[in-house]
Amino acid sequence: MSAYSEAFGASIADPAGFWGEAARAVTWTREPQRILDDTNPPFYRWFPDAELNTCANALDRHVEAGRGDQAALIYDSPVTDTKRTYTYSELLAATARCAGALRGLGVGKGDRVVIYMPMIPEAVIAMLACARLGAVHSVVFGGFAPHELAVRIDDVRPSVVVTASCGIEPSRIVEYKPMIDEALDMAEHPPAHCVVVQRERQRCSMVDGRDLDWDALLAEAEPAAPVPVAATDPLYVLYTSGTTGKPKGIVRDNGGHAVALLWSMRNIYDIAPGEVFWAASDVGWVVGHSYIVYAPLLLGATTVLYEGKPVGTPDPGAFWRVISEHNVKALFTAPTAIRVIRKEDPNAEHLARYDLSGLKYLYVAGERLDPDTYHWAVKNLGIPVIDHWWQTETGWAIAANPMGLEQFPVKAGSPTKPMPGYDIHILADDGSRCETGQDGAICIRLPLPPGTLPTLWNADDRYEASYLSEHPGYYLTGDGGRFDEDGYLFVMGRIDDVINVAGHRLSTGAIEEVLATHPAVAECAVIGVADEIKGQAPRGLVVLKSGAAAEGLADELIALVRKEIGAVATFRLVDVVPGLPKTRSGKILRKTLRGIAAGRDEPVPSTIEDPAVLDALKGILG
Repeated sequence: MSAYSEAFGASIADPAGFWGEAARAVTWTREPQRILDDTNPPFYRWFPDAELNTCANALDRHVEAGRGDQAALIYDSPVTDTKRTYTYSELLAATARCAGALRGLGVGKGDRVVIYMPMIPEAVIAMLACARLGAVHSVVFGGFAPHELAVRIDDVRPSVVVTASCGIEPSRIVEYKPMIDEALDMAEHPPAHCVVVQRERQRCSMVDGRDLDWDALLAEAEPAAPVPVAATDPLYVLYTSGTTGKPKGIVRDNGGHAVALLWSMRNIYDIAPGEVFWAASDVGWVVGHSYIVYAPLLLGATTVLYEGKPVGTPDPGAFWRVISEHNVKALFTAPTAIRVIRKEDPNAEHLARYDLSGLKYLYVAGERLDPDTYHWAVKNLGIPVIDHWWQTETGWAIAANPMGLEQFPVKAGSPTKPMPGYDIHILADDGSRCETGQDGAICIRLPLPPGTLPTLWNADDRYEASYLSEHPGYYLTGDGGRFDEDGYLFVMGRIDDVINVAGHRLSTGAIEEVLATHPAVAECAVIGVADEIKGQAPRGLVVLKSGAAAEGLADELIALVRKEIGAVATFRLVDVVPGLPKTRSGKILRKTLRGIAAGRDEPVPSTIEDPAVLDALKGILG
C-alpha cells in the first residue's frame, strides 16, 4: 500500500488513532487522553481534555531545545527598503514583552484583541502575544473600510485594538489611523485601548487616554509567560472576506490547529525544521495565519514576511529576488500573482537574473490554477507546481499533492487528492452520490479533521444553516466539482457559478479553462447572463497579455470553446476588458460581475483591490 493510501485510509477508518499519533508532534501541558469528542454531532471537538499553549509551541520549545539562534522570521520590505531577520530567541523576547504589555492593559485568557496592521513584524508579534496569553486575536485585513472594521469590532468585542500609523504601497501611503479612529467612533462596543506602531514613513496623531505608543508600551512591560489553555479554546476568529451584513467569524481552536498545521508542513509542503518557507500572502487572510505565522514556527522552520508586490517593487523579478536572497525552499502564493508576473515578463527574463537552485516547489491556492499559468510556471521554474485547494473555514488543504508523503503526477486543473481526514463525496441535488466524472456539490463527511472550524463565533445556528443543513452529515464546501477515474479531484468553482443553458448545466470554470489556453489571454472570467431563449448564456471577459492584439480574438475564442466544449455551450459573447475586479486576496468578484450584467446597481465591495476596474466594467457590461 502506498504511503498516501495508508495515511488517508487510516484517517478515515480510525480518525482518533491517526490524529492521536499526529498529536505526538505537539508539546502539551496536559497530554490528550481522548482524541475525538463525537457526543454532540454535528459539533465535533478534537483533543477535548488536553491543554497546551500555541505560542510556546511556536517559540519557547525551539529555544529550549537549543535552537534559539536559528532564524525564525525574515522581514523583507522593498517598499521601505528594509530587511531584518529575527532569531527564535529574539522573536520570543519581543513576543513575551508584547504579551506583558497586553496583560498590563487587562488582556487575559479568552479576551479578544483586534489586529489591523500592515505586513510588518509587529503584526506577527501581536498575534503570537495573544496566543501566549490565551487571548483570542482577530486580524482584520489592513485597508478595510471603517464601516467593515467597526462591524467586526462589534461582533468580536475586543479589549484592545493593535494597529499602525500607515500601510505602504508602491505608489501611495495608506493611512490606517484615521480609518481606525472612524471605526471606533462608529462601533457600539469600542475597546478602551488602541496600541499604535508609529511608522517613520508617516506618523499619526494620538487620542489622549485611549491611544498608546507600541514602542513606549513595550519598553516598560515585563515579559509574560505562556498561559496553558484547553485545546478546544479558540486561538483566533477570522472573518470571511466579502461578507455583507453581519460578518461570518470563523473560529479556530488551539489544539486541532497545531496538530493539523504541523502535519501539513511535513507531509504536504515537505518542509523540515530550519528550512525556509515563504507564503506570499497577507496576515489578514487565512493563508497568512496558517502559513506565514503559525505552521512554519510550530515546525521550527524559517518564515518570510514580505511587504511588497509581485510586480512594481520594483519589477517582475521581485519574487525571484526574495527566493534567491533568502534561500526559500517552497513558495506558496495565489495563481493571480504568477499571472501578473507572467503578464509583465512573459519570457521570464527577470527570473533568469536570479539563482533559484534552492527552490524546490511552487504551491498555489485561493483560486483556480488555469493550465496556461501552470505550464508557464513549470517551463520557467523547472520544479513541481502544486495546486491545492482549501478554504478560510478549513484552515489547511482539503485536497493537495502531498510532496512530503507521496508525490503524484500532476494533472493541470486538479488539486490532486483529498488529504487525510477529508472524506470527500460529490453529491447531487437530492443528496445521492455522483458517479465518477459527474459534476456535483463537493461535500465532506463529518467529522471534519483537526484544524478546521468547529463553529462560527457566537453563531452555532448559523454554522449549521450555512454549512451543514443542505446535506445532513456533510459539510457543504460551496464548490462544485468531480472525481476522475484516478481519484483526482477537480474543483470547478462555486456552485453558483454553474449556469443552466437550455436545460444543460455548464460550469463557467470549464469555459474559463478553455479561454485561458489561448496565447493572447492573460486571465479571464466567465459569467452567466440572461438569455430570453435559452435562459442563460455564458459571457467571457478576457484580459490580454502585454502586446497581444484584440482584433479577431473574440471569433477565435468562440471557435475554441465550440471545439473544446461543444456547441451546447452557446458561447458567443466575449469582451476584452482592461482588468478583472478582485478582492485583495486575489479572488475574482464574479457575483458582482453577474449583478452588473443583470442591470443591478451593485455596491462596491469593501474587499475590492482596485475600484477603478469595476467602474470600467460597468460601462462594458451595462
